Amino acid sequence: MATTNDVGTEQDRGTAGVGAAHPPKWKFWLLTLLGLYPMLTVLITVTGPLLEDLPTPLRLAVILPIAVAAMVWGIMPFLTNRFAGWLAR
Repeated sequence: MATTNDVGTEQDRGTAGVGAAHPPKWKFWLLTLLGLYPMLTVLITVTGPLLEDLPTPLRLAVILPIAVAAMVWGIMPFLTNRFAGWLAR
């Protein structure tokens, strides 16, 4: 039994949905594309004027951590909750 003092979630420990089938990879691919494309478009448009003097590798070094954090902790949790019924089909 989990208590409030336990560290991590069932998903972190690999015990969530034991025995449940995982959605097909193409569905996660599509959700990732649905979240990543608009977020990167906005991020690049907004940061473009600020970072235009930097070489491309440095621009990416600034943008990618922001994009990955937004995907991992914001966009993907929202999308997976929003499309949970579709993912389960």
